[in-house]
Amino acid sequence: MIIILLGPPGAGKGTQASFIKNEFNIAHISTGDMLREAVKNETALGLTAKEIMARGDYVPDNLLLEIINERVSEKDCENGFILDGYPRNEVQAKSLDIILNETNDSIDGIIQIDVDFSVLQKRIEGRAKDDNNEIREDDNLQVMKKRLQVYIDQTEPLISYYSNNKNFIVINGMNDISKVSEDIKNNLIKLK
Repeated sequence: MIIILLGPPGAGKGTQASFIKNEFNIAHISTGDMLREAVKNETALGLTAKEIMARGDYVPDNLLLEIINERVSEKDCENGFILDGYPRNEVQAKSLDIILNETNDSIDGIIQIDVDFSVLQKRIEGRAKDDNNEIREDDNLQVMKKRLQVYIDQTEPLISYYSNNKNFIVINGMNDISKVSEDIKNNLIKLK
């Protein structure tokens, strides 16, 4: 099962991706987590990405495509995977289609977590600290506003790109977390 998870920053994609991973036994591929790990480990990619991410900008398509292509070939992706944070624009979506065509795979579900943008500011401001009790560098008001604008400009058009796909699902992300998870699970079961 191959799932794409769409939604603006702070919509709960990471939380729901973890739920889907556990519920359907598929790999969770978060480009944001992979990039933050690369920054933390000061890899060549991490050093390149650090400045870009701190501004709230997206890492260039070619770097992300390289990361994704390498990651989906790993053993834990054999049962499928959920993409959290990729694709972020139409160019990436088309590149993903090419990768999947080369491996004779297809997208089984596209989940759009729909949330009210006015609520996102409160969510991000109140976002819990990560496992190291550190605030994420990209979780401040100025960067969040930039990330939302980049999302509106670049990622939101993916809703139109994917909306005609028979497996496109819109989930009300304004519900509580367990209700969102339940709605996702019920819709994915129907797609199997």
